[in-house]
Amino acid sequence: MEPLTEHRSVGGPAVYGFLRLVNVPTVREKALEQSLAEYCRQHELTLSGLFTERVTETNSAAFTGLVDALGVPGTYGIVLPSASHLGPKAIAAVRSKRIAAMGARVLLVRRGTPGPARRRRSGPGGSPGRRRGHGPVPVLGAES
Repeated sequence: MEPLTEHRSVGGPAVYGFLRLVNVPTVREKALEQSLAEYCRQHELTLSGLFTERVTETNSAAFTGLVDALGVPGTYGIVLPSASHLGPKAIAAVRSKRIAAMGARVLLVRRGTPGPARRRRSGPGGSPGRRRGHGPVPVLGAES
C-alpha cells in the first residue's frame, strides 16, 4: 500500500525569495531567511532561490536576477518578509508592475501591522465593533 499524498515529498509551486538588506546585521538576515523558508514550508511552496539586495540602486543585480528567475517556466511568484523589501514606495511601485507584467504573484510573510492610525474603532464598552474568533457572544434582549 502506498503512503497518502500528505506523507509523500511533493514539490509545491516554485517561488523565489527576495530580501532588501542595506546595513542589516547578520543575525537579522538569518532570521529573515528562516522566516521565508518557514512560510514556504507552511504553505507547501518550493523556495527555489533567494536573492539578496544590499545596495540602494533601483536596478540592482539581485532584482535583475529575480526578474530573470521569474521567467523560468513553472515559477509561481516571489515571497517577501514584507512589502518594504521591494524598496521605497517609488521603486516598489515600478518593481511591482514589472513583476505583475510577468504574471508572477507577490506573497508576503507579514502584511502591514495595524499602527495607531489604522486601529479599528471600538464599539460600546471599549470592545471592537466587530467580534472575531471564538468565545461568548452577547445575548440580545427580547426587544431586539
